[in-house]
Amino acid sequence: MSNTAAGKNVLSMLGLAKKAGKAVSGESKTEAAVKGGTACLVIVATDASDNTKKLFKDKATYRSIPIYLFGTKEELGHALGQEFRSSVAIIDRGFAEAIQKKIEEAGSQA
Repeated sequence: MSNTAAGKNVLSMLGLAKKAGKAVSGESKTEAAVKGGTACLVIVATDASDNTKKLFKDKATYRSIPIYLFGTKEELGHALGQEFRSSVAIIDRGFAEAIQKKIEEAGSQA
């Protein structure tokens, strides 16, 4: 999935968002962004635990925040300059809309 051109675009856009200070990652920071209302988009790794997927799907859906399963923990982490990341919240509407469009082009869903 993330080895397609659109998938690689998503990962590079995540890196740009992180460098711009418009992305937070890791379960606690992502959860805080969702609960605090700053998250515009949530991305959970496809290989995250079922509990993690359910946690974020429930919280994001309740708050009407788009959520997608995309990439692996390693791919997300690498894109963000970290080790492994199972969840990412985009906290800027512009980045969120652009990344969401690329994820949909790559054919990923929640």
